[in-house]
This record gives sequence, structure tokens and C-alpha cells, in this order.
Amino acid sequence: MFVKEGLLALNPPQRAAAEQIYGPVLILAGAGTGKTRVVTTRIAHMLYNEIPGGQILAVTFTNKAANEMRERVGDMVEQGMAEDVTVCTFHSLCVRILRTCIERLGYKKSFSIYTQSDQIGLLKRIIVRKIGKDESMDAKMANMLISQAKNMGRPVSENEDSVISEIYRTYQAELKQLNAVDFDDLLILAVKGLEENPDIQREWQRKFRFIMVDEFQDTNHLQMDLLRLLVGPEQNICVVGDDDQSIYGWRGAEISNILDFERFFKNPKIIKLEENYRSTNRILRLANGVIRHNIDRREKTLWSSLGEGEKIRLVAMPDAETEAEWVISEILECHRIDRRRYEDIAILFRMNSQSRLMEEALREAEIPYKLIGGQSFFERREIKDVLAYLYLFLNHDDDVSLLRVIATPARGIGQGTIALATQFSIDHKMSVWETLNDLQFLSTLTSRAQKAIVNFTDFINKYADVANTDSANYAAMTEELLKEINYDEFLKKNCKSPEEVDNRRRNVSELIESIHTHVSKSKRGLRGFLDSVALMQDKESDDDGGQGVSLITMHASKGLEFPVCFMIGVEDGIMPHSRSVDEGNRDEERRLFYVAITRAKQDLTISWCHSRRRYGDKLPCQPSSFFKELDKEEIIETDHETIEATPADDDFASDYFEQMKEMLSS
Repeated sequence: MFVKEGLLALNPPQRAAAEQIYGPVLILAGAGTGKTRVVTTRIAHMLYNEIPGGQILAVTFTNKAANEMRERVGDMVEQGMAEDVTVCTFHSLCVRILRTCIERLGYKKSFSIYTQSDQIGLLKRIIVRKIGKDESMDAKMANMLISQAKNMGRPVSENEDSVISEIYRTYQAELKQLNAVDFDDLLILAVKGLEENPDIQREWQRKFRFIMVDEFQDTNHLQMDLLRLLVGPEQNICVVGDDDQSIYGWRGAEISNILDFERFFKNPKIIKLEENYRSTNRILRLANGVIRHNIDRREKTLWSSLGEGEKIRLVAMPDAETEAEWVISEILECHRIDRRRYEDIAILFRMNSQSRLMEEALREAEIPYKLIGGQSFFERREIKDVLAYLYLFLNHDDDVSLLRVIATPARGIGQGTIALATQFSIDHKMSVWETLNDLQFLSTLTSRAQKAIVNFTDFINKYADVANTDSANYAAMTEELLKEINYDEFLKKNCKSPEEVDNRRRNVSELIESIHTHVSKSKRGLRGFLDSVALMQDKESDDDGGQGVSLITMHASKGLEFPVCFMIGVEDGIMPHSRSVDEGNRDEERRLFYVAITRAKQDLTISWCHSRRRYGDKLPCQPSSFFKELDKEEIIETDHETIEATPADDDFASDYFEQMKEMLSS
């Protein structure tokens, strides 16, 4: 049964990859080339060649991927054959290793693993001890910086005397005192345990004689060190990945692991999987033509037996608003005329801030959608911060909004004072705002805390007077507010990377733009704007369990596929991202563009805008410099004006009206 459904179902390169059991093997699996089938068939083939399941280790990046691989292997072999095969994540593997050697590293065998909430709780206590209750250092931020430092293998700060460095040292010391490790320590300590204890290393090498690693292009230097320590003298290691889809360098992934595989494991068998089972040849040729401009890569050319397909549309739009309206009209046409399910359609974008207009347009058109790889625009932290101020200006008794903004940014009102105010409000059945203005409550505080509260309430009252004026330009008021509280500086302090700062800034800019639009189109004032935001969020909660059009970041699209894809806002500064180019990561941006192109199965449309609004002003945009690398034979270049001027042909019009009649009658 296995031979028929397994090996014989594979194409020749896939079969060669599945049958190559011994020695180092590098399987270069291009987008959509069926790598999961190859990996699972290879494990099944090993089992049928009488390799004991207990000697086989397959490592993945997520529990979901591990469970799927385990189930698929189980389905391919006779019952019970795969029970002893170890399929797990890197972290899970490290836990197993540490249970055998952590005592030699100064920990007890019964060590605890701290979750993120445990880590943040410990960091909060350390921060209070080190810099006081009223000082501002976000525990989540500290946790991100520490995690990043551990993964990248570099100091948490260039300055050893810095506050964050001191907190890092204290955190590590207290974790050890508590006989606990965090998720990053699992990798660090497993590598250390194997390096320092050759006898334990040999035990693990004897246990797992055959090792496989999925998504190898995403491994970092610590994971590579772990693999090198685990692989025994027989060098039976097989890695599966695609350097052209290495898009997580900002997260520590080292593309050199796959590019320099021969440096780590001598004379590997290299097998390329190039037959794509997902996309048409036009889409694949477009992708091949783009990725060839990356010099440091392993050459491969995707092709398909699925036919030529339609040419890719490259559409110029006058502005982002028109782009959103047009994409929605195209989606409606796909659904109503071409009978496409909404689930067959995806809208891809480079930055989270680009989703705002699309979300609004989808809701207005009553098209169901799901957001993948990010929060809904109005659920993002920085957006909720700004909206909380606006809600509070109109309703001082809104405790949720007040408690959000009172320390955003810090203004000398510590968590202890806020806790006292909250409890006083509960005891006296009044809002927190009333409490902050209550003389009895204020008399219980230090003069410093009293002054900070008076400054805060005066500040809120000043803006409330403007917000409640019918003629007020509440968009300009919001801009002034953000300048006065120096929110930009607050963002910089509370983001883990410059790219995150850029993304959050752009989100705030998008929010300001949406407020400007509301000012120009509506007479309902700030209250009307906030009502519309609330109603949109309520509508989102009614969406049918993740059904509908996929609204998705390019990064989150990896591994997914859709019959119809719209790639929006492909302009210089966005794709490639300006910061990535400045930091010398243009090749990774090109790989991201390649990943986005190869998500499409049948129809792909790429659009860009001549201008975008920022803070009420229209700013000119330029098409992505990657467009110069697109094969002109595979694309149709057009613009919105040309599309609008082209009359629908008779057949299309007839089909359209027939569809409309059918819909109305039903």
C-alpha cells in the first residue's frame, strides 16, 4: 500500500529525495513543490526499510506542523509503525535534552519553564525594585529586548551600565535562583549542555541516527549549533527548505545556514524540487524572473503542468482610496460573475497600516473577511491609545479609556496611585475621573502625586473643551494632542525594533487620515467618528467564524495559497520597504515579493498608487523598483482611467444582468 500511495505518487526528484536516506541531504523545495508530502513519504520509506522509529527525529517550527506531520506519517504506514518516531519543535526537543543534562549546568532536574506571563511578572517586580514604581519601563518591552538579545547572541544594550542591561542580569540570576528557564534559554542551555558534556552528546547522537529539519531556511545560529551537536559521525541529516523564501532575517533567521550547508556537512546530496503544483506558468515565470536578481541564492526554476494561465495585471491607481474601491469592485465581480467563493480570494499587503482602507471598504460592501497575520486596524495598541483619549474627551466617566491613557505616556502617576484611585471609586460608587477630582481622595496622596493628577485633569479638560465644540476640527486637534504628549517618543521607547516603530507610526498616520476624511465628509463631529469606529468593530465581531476574503500581510502569507490574489500598494518605500533598503536588506525584500507572487494559483493583480494621504496631505508615490525586474511578456500594464473608459463587452454585460436577475429572484 505504501509503495503505491507513497513513492510511486511522487515525481522523479521528489522520489529521489524520499529515497535518499543516508548521509547529508539538502532538499531545495521551491514554493508549492509538495515538500510536506516528500518529508512524510521519506519518513515512511525509512520505516519500511527497517530503520527503527526511535532512531528518527523530525524537527519543525510549530506544534501545528509537528502534529500534521505525525498524523500524515501515521496514515502512510501500518498501524503502530510510526509510534516511536519523534516529531517535535526545537523547543520541545531542547526540553528533552535538558532533562538529561541540566544538573551539570547548575540547575535542578525539576526545572520550571516560564511562560511569557511568568516572565513579565518577574520583570515587573525587578523593574519596581531597580528603578521605582513611578518610573516608566514597560515589562513587555524589556522582555522583547531580552528575548531578541538571546536569539541574536548579542548584548541587550551596547552600554553594559544601562538600566536594561542591569535588569537583564538580575532577571537571569533570579530565574536561575527560581530553578526556572524561559523559552529562549531552552535553546541556549541545550547547546551549552551538549557542548560541555561530550558523553551526553554521544548519547543523543546514538539515539537519533536520522535527523530531518523542515523550513530549514528559518533556522537561526543557535538552532544550527544544536543540529551540528546532534548529528553523529554518520551525518544522516536531511534538511528541507528554500533560500528564496527566507524572509525572517529580522527575527534572527540565518540564510547562510542553507546557502553554506556544505560548510557544515561535507559533500551533501542536493536535490531540487522545481515542479510547482499550485500556480500557472505565467505566475511562476514572473516569480522566477524577479528572484533571479538575488545574487546569493541556490539556482532553481519553478515550472508547472497546470498550463499557461492568464497574464498578470499591473494596475496604476490615482490614490489609495480609489485602489480600495476598485479592488472591492473586482472582488464582487469575481464572486457574482465568476462564481468565486470569497474564501478563494486574498488581498496581500506589505505593512499593517495598509489594511485600514481595505477593512473599511470590505465592511461597507458587506463582504465577509478575515484578517491573517495581524490585528484588525482598530484593535492595534497605538490606535486604541489614541482613540481612548478621544473617547475620554467626550465622556470623562469612561473608566476604561481613562485607565488606558493616564500612563500613556507616563506622567508621574504611578501604578500604586492608580490602584488607590480605582479602589476609592469602587468604594464610593463614583467614576475614576470623579475620584481624581475628589478632595478627600487627593488629601490621601503625596503632594507630588496630587500635582501630577491636577496636571492630568487640566490637560484632559483643555482638550475636552475643544472636542465638544461643534465647529472644531477634531483631526487637527488629534494631531496637536499627539505632539503635546510626545507620543512619537513614547512609541520609540516601547517598540522592539525600528521597523515596528515605522509600522506603528504609519498606523497612527492612517488613523489621522481617516479622521481627516470624516471631518471632510460628515457633519456628525467627533462623536460621529467614534460611533462609526465602534459600529465597525461590532460588525467585525459578527463575521462568520473566519469565513470570507483573506486580508493578509506578505509575511503571514508564506505557506498559504489562493486562486485569486490582489497585491496592493506596491510602491517604493513600501515594497521594498525603505528601512530594509537603508539597512542593506533589499534581497530579503525581493524574497518577500517572490513569496507574495507565488501565493496566487490562477489570477494575480498587482496595484500601486500615484499618491497617498498622510496627515491630510496628498504625497506623491513611485512604483516599486521591483517592477523593472518583471518579465514584460507575462504582464498587462494598465491604469484606472483606462479600465474605467473600457466598455464591458456584450457577453459580459449579458452574463452580469442574468446573474443579477437570478440573485433578485432568489
